[in-house]
Amino acid sequence: MKKSVLKFGLLSSLTLIVLFAIQFSFESNLSYSSSEVFGYVSIVLALLFVYFAIKHYRDSVNNGSVSFGKALLIGVLVSLLAGLTFGIINYVYVEIINPGFMTEYYDYMVEKAKSSLSDAEFQIKLQDMEAEKELFSNPIISSLVMSATVLIIGFIIAAISGLILQRK
Repeated sequence: MKKSVLKFGLLSSLTLIVLFAIQFSFESNLSYSSSEVFGYVSIVLALLFVYFAIKHYRDSVNNGSVSFGKALLIGVLVSLLAGLTFGIINYVYVEIINPGFMTEYYDYMVEKAKSSLSDAEFQIKLQDMEAEKELFSNPIISSLVMSATVLIIGFIIAAISGLILQRK
Protein backbone atom coordinates (compact mmCIF):
# COMPACT_ATOMS: atom_id res chain seq x y z
CA MET A 1 0.00 0.00 0.00
CA LYS A 2 2.84 2.39 0.85
CA LYS A 3 4.28 2.19 -2.67
CA SER A 4 0.90 2.88 -4.26
CA VAL A 5 0.26 5.85 -1.98
CA LEU A 6 3.74 7.27 -2.51
CA LYS A 7 3.75 6.77 -6.28
CA PHE A 8 0.32 8.24 -6.91
CA GLY A 9 0.67 10.89 -4.21
CA LEU A 10 3.83 12.12 -5.89
CA LEU A 11 2.14 12.05 -9.31
CA SER A 12 -0.75 14.06 -7.88
CA SER A 13 1.68 16.53 -6.32
CA LEU A 14 3.67 16.84 -9.53
CA THR A 15 0.44 17.51 -11.43
CA LEU A 16 -0.40 20.33 -9.01
CA ILE A 17 3.05 21.85 -9.45
CA VAL A 18 2.89 21.67 -13.26
CA LEU A 19 -0.63 23.11 -13.39
CA PHE A 20 0.39 25.89 -11.00
CA ALA A 21 3.35 26.71 -13.26
CA ILE A 22 1.02 26.84 -16.27
CA GLN A 23 -1.43 29.07 -14.41
CA PHE A 24 1.41 31.29 -13.19
CA SER A 25 2.73 31.73 -16.72
CA PHE A 26 -0.70 33.04 -17.81
CA GLU A 27 -1.32 35.00 -14.60
CA SER A 28 -1.32 38.42 -16.24
CA ASN A 29 -3.99 37.29 -18.73
CA LEU A 30 -6.33 35.65 -16.20
CA SER A 31 -8.92 37.33 -14.02
CA TYR A 32 -9.24 36.32 -10.38
CA SER A 33 -12.43 34.43 -11.24
CA SER A 34 -10.71 32.50 -14.03
CA SER A 35 -7.74 31.77 -11.79
CA GLU A 36 -10.06 30.42 -9.10
CA VAL A 37 -11.81 28.11 -11.57
CA PHE A 38 -8.45 26.98 -12.95
CA GLY A 39 -7.28 26.29 -9.40
CA TYR A 40 -10.25 24.07 -8.57
CA VAL A 41 -9.98 22.26 -11.91
CA SER A 42 -6.28 21.70 -11.17
CA ILE A 43 -7.13 20.22 -7.77
CA VAL A 44 -9.70 17.83 -9.24
CA LEU A 45 -7.38 16.79 -12.09
CA ALA A 46 -4.54 16.13 -9.67
CA LEU A 47 -6.83 14.17 -7.37
CA LEU A 48 -7.88 11.84 -10.17
CA PHE A 49 -4.73 9.97 -9.16
CA VAL A 50 -6.68 8.89 -6.06
CA TYR A 51 -8.81 6.66 -8.29
CA PHE A 52 -5.75 5.26 -10.05
CA ALA A 53 -3.95 4.62 -6.76
CA ILE A 54 -6.87 2.58 -5.45
CA LYS A 55 -7.24 0.72 -8.76
CA HIS A 56 -3.51 0.01 -8.89
CA TYR A 57 -3.51 -1.29 -5.33
CA ARG A 58 -6.55 -3.48 -5.97
CA ASP A 59 -5.40 -4.92 -9.31
CA SER A 60 -1.61 -5.07 -8.97
CA VAL A 61 -0.91 -5.40 -5.25
CA ASN A 62 -3.91 -7.00 -3.56
CA ASN A 63 -4.95 -9.73 -6.03
CA GLY A 64 -8.02 -7.95 -7.38
CA SER A 65 -9.71 -7.06 -4.11
CA VAL A 66 -9.94 -3.97 -1.95
CA SER A 67 -12.35 -3.09 0.84
CA PHE A 68 -14.05 0.27 0.96
CA GLY A 69 -12.11 1.15 4.13
CA LYS A 70 -8.73 0.34 2.57
CA ALA A 71 -9.67 2.21 -0.61
CA LEU A 72 -10.71 5.23 1.45
CA LEU A 73 -7.45 5.10 3.41
CA ILE A 74 -5.36 4.96 0.23
CA GLY A 75 -7.32 7.85 -1.26
CA VAL A 76 -7.03 10.00 1.84
CA LEU A 77 -3.27 9.39 2.07
CA VAL A 78 -2.78 10.33 -1.60
CA SER A 79 -4.93 13.42 -0.97
CA LEU A 80 -2.85 14.27 2.08
CA LEU A 81 0.33 14.36 0.00
CA ALA A 82 -1.40 16.50 -2.63
CA GLY A 83 -2.81 18.77 0.09
CA LEU A 84 0.61 19.28 1.65
CA THR A 85 2.02 20.12 -1.76
CA PHE A 86 -0.78 22.59 -2.46
CA GLY A 87 -0.25 24.23 0.92
CA ILE A 88 3.47 24.61 0.21
CA ILE A 89 2.73 26.03 -3.26
CA ASN A 90 0.32 28.52 -1.68
CA TYR A 91 2.84 29.53 0.98
CA VAL A 92 5.65 30.03 -1.56
CA TYR A 93 3.34 32.03 -3.82
CA VAL A 94 2.01 34.44 -1.17
CA GLU A 95 5.28 34.81 0.71
CA ILE A 96 7.93 34.80 -2.03
CA ILE A 97 6.52 35.04 -5.54
CA ASN A 98 3.69 37.54 -4.98
CA PRO A 99 3.70 38.93 -1.43
CA GLY A 100 1.06 41.49 -2.35
CA PHE A 101 -1.42 38.88 -3.53
CA MET A 102 -3.59 38.78 -0.42
CA THR A 103 -4.04 42.57 -0.45
CA GLU A 104 -4.73 42.61 -4.20
CA TYR A 105 -7.25 39.78 -3.91
CA TYR A 106 -8.95 41.41 -0.93
CA ASP A 107 -9.29 44.69 -2.84
CA TYR A 108 -10.74 42.78 -5.80
CA MET A 109 -13.30 41.04 -3.57
CA VAL A 110 -14.31 44.36 -1.95
CA GLU A 111 -14.88 45.96 -5.36
CA LYS A 112 -16.81 42.92 -6.56
CA ALA A 113 -19.06 43.00 -3.48
CA LYS A 114 -19.51 46.76 -3.74
CA SER A 115 -20.69 46.53 -7.34
CA SER A 116 -23.06 43.62 -6.79
CA LEU A 117 -24.69 44.40 -3.40
CA SER A 118 -26.85 47.16 -2.00
CA ASP A 119 -25.16 49.57 0.42
CA ALA A 120 -26.64 47.84 3.47
CA GLU A 121 -25.69 44.37 2.21
CA PHE A 122 -22.23 45.62 1.28
CA GLN A 123 -21.59 46.97 4.80
CA ILE A 124 -22.50 43.59 6.31
CA LYS A 125 -20.35 41.76 3.76
CA LEU A 126 -17.47 44.18 4.36
CA GLN A 127 -17.53 43.43 8.10
CA ASP A 128 -17.36 39.69 7.35
CA MET A 129 -14.55 40.26 4.87
CA GLU A 130 -12.59 42.35 7.39
CA ALA A 131 -12.79 39.53 9.94
CA GLU A 132 -11.64 37.00 7.35
CA LYS A 133 -8.88 39.33 6.13
CA GLU A 134 -7.07 39.13 9.44
CA LEU A 135 -7.29 35.35 9.41
CA PHE A 136 -6.16 34.91 5.81
CA SER A 137 -3.42 37.53 5.98
CA ASN A 138 -1.43 34.93 7.92
CA PRO A 139 0.26 32.85 5.17
CA ILE A 140 0.45 29.77 7.38
CA ILE A 141 -3.29 29.87 8.07
CA SER A 142 -4.15 30.44 4.42
CA SER A 143 -1.84 27.59 3.39
CA LEU A 144 -3.46 25.27 5.93
CA VAL A 145 -6.88 26.21 4.59
CA MET A 146 -5.71 25.46 1.04
CA SER A 147 -4.32 22.10 2.21
CA ALA A 148 -7.59 21.31 3.96
CA THR A 149 -9.54 22.21 0.82
CA VAL A 150 -7.54 19.70 -1.20
CA LEU A 151 -7.94 17.08 1.52
CA ILE A 152 -11.73 17.55 1.64
CA ILE A 153 -12.08 17.29 -2.13
CA GLY A 154 -9.74 14.29 -2.05
CA PHE A 155 -11.85 12.61 0.64
CA ILE A 156 -14.93 12.96 -1.56
CA ILE A 157 -13.08 11.56 -4.58
CA ALA A 158 -11.67 8.73 -2.42
CA ALA A 159 -15.13 7.83 -1.12
CA ILE A 160 -16.61 7.76 -4.63
CA SER A 161 -13.62 5.81 -5.97
CA GLY A 162 -13.80 3.38 -3.06
CA LEU A 163 -17.47 2.72 -3.77
CA ILE A 164 -16.74 2.13 -7.45
CA LEU A 165 -13.61 0.02 -7.00
CA GLN A 166 -14.33 -2.02 -3.87
CA ARG A 167 -14.24 -5.74 -4.51
CA LYS A 168 -14.11 -8.57 -2.04
